[in-house]
Amino acid sequence: MLLLGKSISKDTKLAEKKASGSFTKAEQEAMKERAREAKLEERRLKGENLKAADLADVLDKISKMAPADRVLAEGIHALVAEVAPELDAKTWYGMPAYGKDGKTICFFQDAGKFKARYSTLGFSDIATLDEGDMWPSSYALVELTPAVKKQIAELIKKAVR
Repeated sequence: MLLLGKSISKDTKLAEKKASGSFTKAEQEAMKERAREAKLEERRLKGENLKAADLADVLDKISKMAPADRVLAEGIHALVAEVAPELDAKTWYGMPAYGKDGKTICFFQDAGKFKARYSTLGFSDIATLDEGDMWPSSYALVELTPAVKKQIAELIKKAVR
């Protein structure tokens, strides 16, 4: 591309594209997932019971994860079902999530989703984890040891109080 007689490299174009606010492919996919989920939320608000479909969707998302992420997601899924059976499974931005009354309380983001170094267990602002003037709302997750499972179980119980 020529601009005032000067050549602009592909790297410059890419930098301009990023600076202009364009989204990565992963971000675009997450937005598409969220739009689909919003349509499902409208159906839920109209009284449709989509629990079975939501659960199937979560299990499908988990099954498509890389093996290491899948082990973590399956462990989180089982732990949420055990500790807080009142939470409903659904997807949130394409991630397995768990909520109540249509509101997301916690979610699992696999490392592969955004090519991150580790998976995370996150909590939304409606989770009752408040503690003083500052508290964590997201946790890096590498392995589900018995100690980590115990810690997560306590967080989930606290989040749904």
